[in-house]
Amino acid sequence: MVGFWMGVALSGRWLSTTPVGLAYLDPGSGSFLLQLLLAGILGGAFIVRSQWTRIKGFFRRRFGRGPSSEEHDQ
Repeated sequence: MVGFWMGVALSGRWLSTTPVGLAYLDPGSGSFLLQLLLAGILGGAFIVRSQWTRIKGFFRRRFGRGPSSEEHDQ
């Protein structure tokens, strides 16, 4: 496991010292990165929309605005 992280660290060090001339992104790479970004945003929006009631319930329980606190107010 230590060898894996050492390899990751050395790879990161090697990639960070690569000359600027080798960091070329062609239009295909740019459109692929844009597609990944859009897919991530839309996927996140879909997950939030499909789980909205659970998210609201979590925050209501967390901050005390659930049905139990309304019963105590009356």
